[in-house]
Amino acid sequence: MEEGGATAKPRRATGRLCSTCNQRKAALKRPKTLEQICRECFYSVFEDEIHNVIMDNNLFKPGERVAVAASGGKDSTVLAYVMSELNRRHNYGLDLFLLSVDEGITGYRDDSLETVKRNEIEYGLPLKVVSYKDLYGWTMDEIVKTIGLKNNCTFCGVFRRQALDRGAALMKADKLVTGHNADDIAETVLLNILRGDIARLSRCTFITTGEDGPIPRCKPFKYTYEKEIVMYAYFKKLDYFSTECIYSPNAYRGFAREFIKDLERMRPRAILDIIRSGENFRTATSTKMPEQGTCERCGYISSQKLCKACLLLEGLNRGLPKLGIGRARGTNGLNKRVEQRNLRPERTGSSIESKQCGTLDF
Repeated sequence: MEEGGATAKPRRATGRLCSTCNQRKAALKRPKTLEQICRECFYSVFEDEIHNVIMDNNLFKPGERVAVAASGGKDSTVLAYVMSELNRRHNYGLDLFLLSVDEGITGYRDDSLETVKRNEIEYGLPLKVVSYKDLYGWTMDEIVKTIGLKNNCTFCGVFRRQALDRGAALMKADKLVTGHNADDIAETVLLNILRGDIARLSRCTFITTGEDGPIPRCKPFKYTYEKEIVMYAYFKKLDYFSTECIYSPNAYRGFAREFIKDLERMRPRAILDIIRSGENFRTATSTKMPEQGTCERCGYISSQKLCKACLLLEGLNRGLPKLGIGRARGTNGLNKRVEQRNLRPERTGSSIESKQCGTLDF
């Protein structure tokens, strides 16, 4: 009973309608905009935003052969599905195929590759797998056994990047697309600020990188939130592998990721704001930037005489795993020490110790 004896009217337990169509019941709240939206409208705006990013930035041209980096995780699985759908729906005219890297991590990568193989069948996209063992003579399990859990992500990141380029080159790809999302890019901006890495900070927000290298890389998910990718995969019931890499819990990037999540909880637009700030970053004309060249040994892009992968591999093969680990400003010294050991580009034998960095020339 209310004051004055009037009875309160019972409230009808009706769900909130979708803020986009105003017809169907809202099924979720978009992390990016906080809009209450139904599944059908969520699928539509999610795909349309990615399509608009592709068109606004002229990421592809009809007839191009495009490699989709596929790890089996949520980002790459949604990327493969959406790229396949948009290519068909909007007639991009792209020749798509999946490209996976087998790092040699028992109990992790072997399981995730099974997911990729299922996606190959479901999406009708050819699959190419390249491995660290074939390219470098080492698996990540062997590398971690040699160097321990500290700095292992440095080896994997450098080797993986080059392995994707080599796989794409082997398959005659014109472009390589990766599932890097808005959260990833915001994390990278913060990491480069913390490291004082001006060179990477100036280009880490580019939607297309490596245009001066062997294979340009595109990021269609540049403005797509990780939470929305998870929601899309969940509602679409996509088949993806969700286990974290067993060697990554102590990765430095994890601290930046937690900070980004804290900011997002307080202000969802913070992720896009960090990306925009990175886009507006400008370096002084007097700042000396590294000059892009090629590795004297393997031909991969490098600002030094030997690329990072060759230095890291040299350290592993010589029993000096710390060789090549450190800030970029010390790389010249490392190159000089390598030269002083009279390293030769061509070496005989088929053992791990004699394995060169990669098996393809650029």
